[in-house]
Amino acid sequence: MENAGASVNEMKPQTGMEKVKTVIGKINHIINLIGIWLFRLRKFVMATPVVYYALKLAAYNREHLPEQVGINLQATGEFAQYISRNMAVMGPLALTVGCLVLMFCSRKAMYSWAISIFTLALPLLLLLSNVYPS
Repeated sequence: MENAGASVNEMKPQTGMEKVKTVIGKINHIINLIGIWLFRLRKFVMATPVVYYALKLAAYNREHLPEQVGINLQATGEFAQYISRNMAVMGPLALTVGCLVLMFCSRKAMYSWAISIFTLALPLLLLLSNVYPS
């Protein structure tokens, strides 16, 4: 008489199909929670690979760029201006960080995030233009 107040559905054992529906419902609930948290933390999720590759490119350029880095390549094959290696490493890194700061401050994070992706090309261009001079 312990289950006298229980309904008929609670006492009846679940069939195989009902168990599958229950498991799928729980999996759907977990996927929804993950999606909600990814949406709430989307700025951090988007910024993580940009920060990683910006730091990786800066470390690589610090090792492989010459002491004097040429910018503004002329048609003659000479550089119009030279900057220090430290400036050539820290300049693009600061530009990327600035774009990410703007991303965290803006409501529409996608635009400034996309710009921060394009800023990752700057260290590569400096490296290519100075390691293989014409």
